[in-house]
Amino acid sequence: MIESTLARARAGDGEAFRELTEPYRRELQLHCYRILGSVQDAEDTVQETLLAAWRGLRGFQERASVRAWLYRIATNRCLNALRDTGRRPQPQQPAHPPLDVPEPTRRSEPTWFEPYPDALLEDLPDTAPGPEARYETREALALAFVAGLQRLPPRQRAVLVLRDVLGFRSAEVADLLDSSAVSVNSALQRARAALEGQLPARDRAPLPRSPRERELVGRFVEAMESSDVERLVALLTDDAWLTMPPEPLEYQGHTAIARFYRTRAWWGGQALRLVPTRANGQPAFGCYLRDPKSPIAHAYGLVVLALEDDRISAITRFGDNSLLPLFGLPRTLRV
Repeated sequence: MIESTLARARAGDGEAFRELTEPYRRELQLHCYRILGSVQDAEDTVQETLLAAWRGLRGFQERASVRAWLYRIATNRCLNALRDTGRRPQPQQPAHPPLDVPEPTRRSEPTWFEPYPDALLEDLPDTAPGPEARYETREALALAFVAGLQRLPPRQRAVLVLRDVLGFRSAEVADLLDSSAVSVNSALQRARAALEGQLPARDRAPLPRSPRERELVGRFVEAMESSDVERLVALLTDDAWLTMPPEPLEYQGHTAIARFYRTRAWWGGQALRLVPTRANGQPAFGCYLRDPKSPIAHAYGLVVLALEDDRISAITRFGDNSLLPLFGLPRTLRV
Protein backbone atom coordinates (compact mmCIF):
# COMPACT_ATOMS: atom_id res chain seq x y z
CA MET A 1 0.00 0.00 0.00
CA ILE A 2 2.76 2.44 0.99
CA GLU A 3 4.78 1.42 -2.07
CA SER A 4 1.82 2.22 -4.34
CA THR A 5 1.22 5.59 -2.65
CA LEU A 6 4.92 6.40 -2.85
CA ALA A 7 5.03 5.52 -6.55
CA ARG A 8 2.06 7.79 -7.29
CA ALA A 9 3.62 10.63 -5.27
CA ARG A 10 6.89 10.27 -7.14
CA ALA A 11 4.91 10.51 -10.35
CA GLY A 12 3.68 13.94 -9.26
CA ASP A 13 0.39 13.02 -7.53
CA GLY A 14 -0.04 15.68 -4.84
CA GLU A 15 -2.90 13.86 -3.17
CA ALA A 16 -0.73 10.75 -2.82
CA PHE A 17 2.02 12.86 -1.26
CA ARG A 18 -0.44 14.28 1.29
CA GLU A 19 -1.64 10.75 2.03
CA LEU A 20 1.97 9.76 2.60
CA THR A 21 2.94 12.67 4.86
CA GLU A 22 -0.22 13.94 6.57
CA PRO A 23 -0.20 11.26 9.33
CA TYR A 24 3.08 12.75 10.58
CA ARG A 25 2.34 16.44 10.21
CA ARG A 26 1.14 17.11 13.76
CA GLU A 27 3.89 15.13 15.46
CA LEU A 28 6.46 16.90 13.28
CA GLN A 29 5.08 20.25 14.43
CA LEU A 30 5.42 19.22 18.07
CA HIS A 31 8.95 17.96 17.39
CA CYS A 32 9.94 21.27 15.81
CA TYR A 33 8.31 23.18 18.67
CA ARG A 34 10.41 21.34 21.24
CA ILE A 35 13.58 22.30 19.41
CA LEU A 36 12.64 25.85 18.40
CA GLY A 37 10.40 26.85 21.31
CA SER A 38 7.90 28.65 19.05
CA VAL A 39 4.58 27.44 17.67
CA GLN A 40 4.74 29.65 14.58
CA ASP A 41 8.38 28.82 13.86
CA ALA A 42 7.51 25.14 14.24
CA GLU A 43 4.65 25.42 11.75
CA ASP A 44 6.87 27.33 9.30
CA THR A 45 9.54 24.64 9.62
CA VAL A 46 7.01 21.87 8.99
CA GLN A 47 5.92 23.68 5.81
CA GLU A 48 9.57 23.90 4.73
CA THR A 49 10.04 20.22 5.59
CA LEU A 50 7.11 19.11 3.46
CA LEU A 51 8.21 21.29 0.56
CA ALA A 52 11.73 19.83 0.76
CA ALA A 53 10.28 16.31 0.96
CA TRP A 54 8.11 16.92 -2.11
CA ARG A 55 11.07 18.23 -4.07
CA GLY A 56 13.36 15.44 -2.89
CA LEU A 57 10.93 12.56 -3.14
CA ARG A 58 12.69 10.97 -6.10
CA GLY A 59 15.87 10.79 -4.01
CA PHE A 60 14.17 8.99 -1.12
CA GLN A 61 15.90 5.61 -1.15
CA GLU A 62 13.61 3.86 1.37
CA ARG A 63 16.53 2.80 3.58
CA ALA A 64 14.48 4.24 6.45
CA SER A 65 10.75 4.71 6.94
CA VAL A 66 8.92 7.75 5.57
CA ARG A 67 8.51 8.93 9.16
CA ALA A 68 12.24 8.75 9.89
CA TRP A 69 13.00 10.49 6.57
CA LEU A 70 10.65 13.36 7.46
CA TYR A 71 12.20 13.63 10.93
CA ARG A 72 15.62 13.84 9.30
CA ILE A 73 14.53 16.77 7.13
CA ALA A 74 12.63 18.50 9.93
CA THR A 75 15.42 18.20 12.49
CA ASN A 76 18.03 19.58 10.14
CA ARG A 77 15.71 22.43 9.13
CA CYS A 78 15.35 23.27 12.83
CA LEU A 79 19.11 23.27 13.30
CA ASN A 80 19.51 25.51 10.26
CA ALA A 81 16.95 27.93 11.71
CA LEU A 82 18.76 28.03 15.04
CA ARG A 83 22.05 28.77 13.28
CA ASP A 84 20.43 31.72 11.57
CA THR A 85 21.08 34.24 14.32
CA GLY A 86 19.33 36.97 12.35
CA ARG A 87 16.02 35.14 12.36
CA ARG A 88 14.94 36.62 15.67
CA PRO A 89 16.59 39.39 17.74
CA GLN A 90 18.01 37.97 20.94
CA PRO A 91 16.70 39.57 24.13
CA GLN A 92 19.25 41.68 25.94
CA GLN A 93 19.66 41.30 29.67
CA PRO A 94 19.22 44.71 31.29
CA ALA A 95 21.92 45.94 33.65
CA HIS A 96 19.28 46.74 36.28
CA PRO A 97 15.63 45.72 36.68
CA PRO A 98 12.95 48.31 35.86
CA LEU A 99 12.33 50.72 38.70
CA ASP A 100 8.85 49.43 39.40
CA VAL A 101 9.97 45.78 39.73
CA PRO A 102 11.37 44.53 43.07
CA GLU A 103 14.81 42.97 43.28
CA PRO A 104 14.53 39.37 42.01
CA THR A 105 15.73 36.24 43.74
CA ARG A 106 18.08 35.72 40.82
CA ARG A 107 18.78 36.90 37.31
CA SER A 108 18.99 34.11 34.75
CA GLU A 109 20.13 34.10 31.16
CA PRO A 110 17.31 35.45 28.95
CA THR A 111 15.51 32.46 27.43
CA TRP A 112 13.03 32.89 24.60
CA PHE A 113 10.24 30.34 24.16
CA GLU A 114 6.45 30.22 23.87
CA PRO A 115 3.70 28.02 25.35
CA TYR A 116 2.08 25.34 23.20
CA PRO A 117 -1.75 25.23 22.97
CA ASP A 118 -3.27 21.94 24.14
CA ALA A 119 -5.85 22.29 21.36
CA LEU A 120 -3.09 21.35 18.89
CA LEU A 121 -2.65 18.04 20.69
CA GLU A 122 -6.21 16.87 20.11
CA ASP A 123 -5.50 15.27 16.73
CA LEU A 124 -1.97 14.13 17.60
CA PRO A 125 -1.57 10.47 16.58
CA ASP A 126 -1.16 8.08 19.49
CA THR A 127 2.35 7.06 18.47
CA ALA A 128 4.25 5.19 21.14
CA PRO A 129 7.87 6.39 21.48
CA GLY A 130 10.68 4.03 20.65
CA PRO A 131 12.29 1.74 23.23
CA GLU A 132 15.08 4.26 23.95
CA ALA A 133 12.69 6.97 25.23
CA ARG A 134 13.19 8.21 28.81
CA TYR A 135 10.32 10.69 29.00
CA GLU A 136 6.59 10.20 28.63
CA THR A 137 4.75 12.47 26.19
CA ARG A 138 3.26 14.52 29.03
CA GLU A 139 6.64 15.09 30.68
CA ALA A 140 8.31 16.01 27.39
CA LEU A 141 5.69 18.68 26.69
CA ALA A 142 5.72 20.37 30.10
CA LEU A 143 6.80 24.00 30.07
CA ALA A 144 9.80 23.34 32.34
CA PHE A 145 11.07 20.68 29.92
CA VAL A 146 10.71 22.94 26.88
CA ALA A 147 12.36 25.82 28.76
CA GLY A 148 15.23 23.53 29.73
CA LEU A 149 15.70 22.44 26.12
CA GLN A 150 16.06 26.06 25.00
CA ARG A 151 19.08 26.44 27.29
CA LEU A 152 20.93 23.60 25.55
CA PRO A 153 23.13 24.07 22.47
CA PRO A 154 21.09 23.29 19.34
CA ARG A 155 22.75 19.96 18.51
CA GLN A 156 22.44 18.67 22.07
CA ARG A 157 18.81 19.78 22.03
CA ALA A 158 18.08 17.82 18.87
CA VAL A 159 19.92 14.70 20.04
CA LEU A 160 18.11 14.63 23.38
CA VAL A 161 14.69 15.02 21.77
CA LEU A 162 15.36 12.35 19.17
CA ARG A 163 16.75 9.87 21.72
CA ASP A 164 14.99 10.49 25.02
CA VAL A 165 11.62 11.80 23.79
CA LEU A 166 11.08 9.98 20.49
CA GLY A 167 13.16 6.93 21.32
CA PHE A 168 15.31 6.67 18.20
CA ARG A 169 18.42 4.52 18.67
CA SER A 170 21.88 6.11 18.64
CA ALA A 171 22.66 4.71 15.20
CA GLU A 172 19.38 6.09 13.84
CA VAL A 173 20.05 9.53 15.32
CA ALA A 174 23.55 9.49 13.88
CA ASP A 175 22.06 8.77 10.45
CA LEU A 176 19.46 11.53 10.84
CA LEU A 177 22.14 14.08 11.74
CA ASP A 178 24.89 12.79 9.40
CA SER A 179 27.03 12.10 12.44
CA SER A 180 28.55 9.16 14.31
CA ALA A 181 27.08 7.15 17.17
CA VAL A 182 30.04 8.19 19.34
CA SER A 183 29.34 11.86 18.70
CA VAL A 184 25.62 11.38 19.34
CA ASN A 185 26.20 9.58 22.64
CA SER A 186 28.64 12.27 23.78
CA ALA A 187 26.15 15.04 23.00
CA LEU A 188 23.39 13.08 24.71
CA GLN A 189 25.32 12.65 27.94
CA ARG A 190 26.10 16.35 28.12
CA ALA A 191 22.49 17.26 27.37
CA ARG A 192 21.12 14.88 30.00
CA ALA A 193 23.47 16.25 32.66
CA ALA A 194 22.50 19.84 31.87
CA LEU A 195 18.74 19.20 31.66
CA GLU A 196 18.16 16.90 34.64
CA GLY A 197 19.15 19.56 37.17
CA GLN A 198 16.57 21.97 35.75
CA LEU A 199 13.50 19.73 35.88
CA PRO A 200 11.05 19.43 38.78
CA ALA A 201 10.18 16.17 40.52
CA ARG A 202 8.50 13.72 38.17
CA ASP A 203 4.96 12.38 38.48
CA ARG A 204 3.94 14.83 41.21
CA ALA A 205 1.24 16.80 39.40
CA PRO A 206 -2.49 15.99 39.63
CA LEU A 207 -3.92 14.37 36.53
CA PRO A 208 -4.99 16.91 33.88
CA ARG A 209 -8.60 18.08 34.34
CA SER A 210 -8.99 15.94 37.44
CA PRO A 211 -11.06 17.15 40.42
CA ARG A 212 -7.80 17.81 42.34
CA GLU A 213 -6.49 19.98 39.53
CA ARG A 214 -9.78 21.86 39.10
CA GLU A 215 -10.03 22.58 42.83
CA LEU A 216 -6.49 23.95 43.07
CA VAL A 217 -6.78 25.99 39.89
CA GLY A 218 -10.12 27.42 41.02
CA ARG A 219 -8.56 28.64 44.26
CA PHE A 220 -5.77 30.28 42.26
CA VAL A 221 -8.29 32.16 40.12
CA GLU A 222 -10.18 33.36 43.19
CA ALA A 223 -6.99 34.60 44.86
CA MET A 224 -5.76 36.43 41.76
CA GLU A 225 -9.08 38.02 40.83
CA SER A 226 -9.67 39.19 44.39
CA SER A 227 -6.06 40.48 44.74
CA ASP A 228 -5.62 38.39 47.87
CA VAL A 229 -1.89 37.83 48.24
CA GLU A 230 -2.22 35.76 51.42
CA ARG A 231 -4.54 33.31 49.71
CA LEU A 232 -2.26 33.22 46.68
CA VAL A 233 0.95 32.37 48.54
CA ALA A 234 -0.90 29.77 50.61
CA LEU A 235 -1.35 27.83 47.36
CA LEU A 236 2.36 27.83 46.53
CA THR A 237 5.05 25.35 47.42
CA ASP A 238 7.74 26.80 49.68
CA ASP A 239 10.19 26.91 46.76
CA ALA A 240 7.75 28.05 44.06
CA TRP A 241 9.07 30.18 41.19
CA LEU A 242 7.57 33.13 39.35
CA THR A 243 9.21 33.71 35.96
CA MET A 244 8.43 35.91 32.97
CA PRO A 245 10.42 34.70 29.93
CA PRO A 246 12.32 36.13 28.17
CA GLU A 247 12.83 38.54 31.07
CA PRO A 248 15.78 37.32 33.19
CA LEU A 249 14.15 38.25 36.52
CA GLU A 250 13.00 35.30 38.65
CA TYR A 251 11.28 35.29 42.03
CA GLN A 252 11.28 32.30 44.40
CA GLY A 253 9.31 31.66 47.56
CA HIS A 254 6.31 33.20 49.28
CA THR A 255 7.94 36.45 50.32
CA ALA A 256 9.50 37.30 46.97
CA ILE A 257 6.38 36.40 44.96
CA ALA A 258 4.09 38.30 47.33
CA ARG A 259 6.35 41.35 47.11
CA PHE A 260 6.28 41.21 43.32
CA TYR A 261 2.50 41.16 43.08
CA ARG A 262 2.06 43.89 45.66
CA THR A 263 4.16 46.23 43.50
CA ARG A 264 1.83 45.80 40.50
CA ALA A 265 -0.20 48.97 39.92
CA TRP A 266 -3.39 46.96 39.42
CA TRP A 267 -2.97 44.71 42.48
CA GLY A 268 -5.57 45.44 45.13
CA GLY A 269 -8.12 46.87 42.76
CA GLN A 270 -9.68 43.54 41.71
CA ALA A 271 -8.87 44.54 38.14
CA LEU A 272 -7.59 41.19 36.87
CA ARG A 273 -9.77 38.67 35.04
CA LEU A 274 -8.59 35.17 34.11
CA VAL A 275 -9.98 33.08 31.25
CA PRO A 276 -9.02 29.38 31.43
CA THR A 277 -7.20 27.53 28.68
CA ARG A 278 -4.44 24.92 28.61
CA ALA A 279 -0.83 25.04 27.48
CA ASN A 280 1.82 22.31 27.42
CA GLY A 281 -0.58 19.93 29.15
CA GLN A 282 -0.88 22.34 32.09
CA PRO A 283 -3.54 24.78 33.37
CA ALA A 284 -3.21 28.20 31.77
CA PHE A 285 -5.10 31.49 31.66
CA GLY A 286 -5.50 34.44 29.38
CA CYS A 287 -5.09 37.49 31.62
CA TYR A 288 -7.10 40.68 31.23
CA LEU A 289 -7.04 44.02 33.06
CA ARG A 290 -10.26 45.95 33.48
CA ASP A 291 -10.43 49.39 31.91
CA PRO A 292 -11.43 51.80 34.71
CA LYS A 293 -13.38 53.96 32.23
CA SER A 294 -15.35 51.33 30.31
CA PRO A 295 -16.82 47.82 30.73
CA ILE A 296 -13.84 46.35 28.85
CA ALA A 297 -10.87 44.30 29.96
CA HIS A 298 -7.72 44.40 27.84
CA ALA A 299 -5.31 41.51 27.24
CA TYR A 300 -2.48 41.26 29.75
CA GLY A 301 -0.59 38.18 28.62
CA LEU A 302 -0.86 34.49 29.40
CA VAL A 303 -0.07 32.59 32.61
CA VAL A 304 0.83 28.88 32.81
CA LEU A 305 0.86 26.96 36.11
CA ALA A 306 2.98 24.00 37.14
CA LEU A 307 1.39 21.89 39.87
CA GLU A 308 3.04 19.66 42.44
CA ASP A 309 0.78 17.53 44.64
CA ASP A 310 -1.84 20.01 45.93
CA ARG A 311 0.26 23.13 45.47
CA ILE A 312 1.51 25.38 42.66
CA SER A 313 5.25 25.03 42.08
CA ALA A 314 5.66 27.56 39.26
CA ILE A 315 3.85 30.52 37.72
CA THR A 316 5.13 31.43 34.26
CA ARG A 317 3.83 34.62 32.70
CA PHE A 318 4.17 35.43 28.99
CA GLY A 319 3.57 39.10 28.31
CA ASP A 320 3.18 38.79 24.53
CA ASN A 321 -0.51 39.35 23.77
CA SER A 322 -0.03 38.06 20.22
CA LEU A 323 -0.03 34.56 21.75
CA LEU A 324 -3.68 34.78 22.76
CA PRO A 325 -5.20 34.00 19.32
CA LEU A 326 -3.24 30.72 19.30
CA PHE A 327 -5.34 29.73 22.32
CA GLY A 328 -8.62 31.00 20.87
CA LEU A 329 -8.64 33.94 23.29
CA PRO A 330 -9.75 37.48 22.40
CA ARG A 331 -7.75 40.69 22.81
CA THR A 332 -10.55 42.27 24.87
CA LEU A 333 -13.39 41.10 27.13
CA ARG A 334 -16.64 42.70 28.17
CA VAL A 335 -16.86 42.67 31.97
